[in-house]
Formats: sequence, structure tokens, C-alpha cells
Amino acid sequence: MLPELGVCPSKGGTPRCATVSSRCEIPVSAGLAGLGLLLAFLSTLGCSVRAPGLSMAEGDSLVSVDYEVFGKVQGVFFRKYTQAEGKKLGLVGWVRNTDRGTVQGQLQGPTSKVRHMQEWLETKGSPKSHIERANFNNEKAILKLDYSDFQIVK
Repeated sequence: MLPELGVCPSKGGTPRCATVSSRCEIPVSAGLAGLGLLLAFLSTLGCSVRAPGLSMAEGDSLVSVDYEVFGKVQGVFFRKYTQAEGKKLGLVGWVRNTDRGTVQGQLQGPTSKVRHMQEWLETKGSPKSHIERANFNNEKAILKLDYSDFQIVK
């Protein structure tokens, strides 16, 4: 039985504790050490343990893909909406206008989230945009993200 993470008051300099039952108290530090051991054990079995905030579906690896969107995509807040949608999905990368009147960039993140963003870029975009087509290329599996945020590049 794992302790609840409700913390009891310290008594005479002893560590703060988590209550398991009305009779037994376990120091929080012992509970955290046990959690660390559990995570280490799972990783030796080949289980993937992910940090909070980067939750991915089982088997959902990281991918990077470049994109270019054609149509009425400049002067309609397309970059701003692209950045917002990318952040909402937990993706990283960048977006910029080109001299050819297109918008291009790069997406990185879990494959399922990148696929969702690709569909958004092909079909939705910003409210005042008119998308003719979107091209995606240079798709590759990656081990780690190259960016920490989704940026608009000027």
C-alpha cells in the first residue's frame, strides 16, 4: 500500500511524513526513495518512464517534420495561430513567412501530436486564411527535441 501524500506535522525535528493508516507513518523522504527505486527498476525492464508534461501514448515516438503552407496565409495571423495551436498540442518548433508568400517551419514532438498539427495546417489555419495546400518533408524520428518552445521567426 502506497502512502497518501498528505503531510503530517513535524514532531521534535523528525522528518515530515505521509500517513498510510491511523497507526503507521512513513517519512516522505522514504516514500520518495521508494518511488525512485521503482522507476529505476521499471527502466531496467525496458519500461519507458516519462516526466510529467510530456505524456505520450504508448509507442508514440518523437518526430521532426518541415512544412510549407501555400495560399492566403500571410497578413491573416497565420503564424500567430500556428504558434498557439502548436503550443496547445505541446509541440516545439518554429514558423515564419517566406518571400514567396508562403509560411514555413518545423514541428517536433510526439508523432500523434505532429499528425494532428499537420492536419490543422492542411485544413484549418487561421480564421481568415485560405489554404491551397501544405507540403511536409524531411520527416525523421528523433531522440530528443531540438527546441524548448514554439517560436515565430521574423
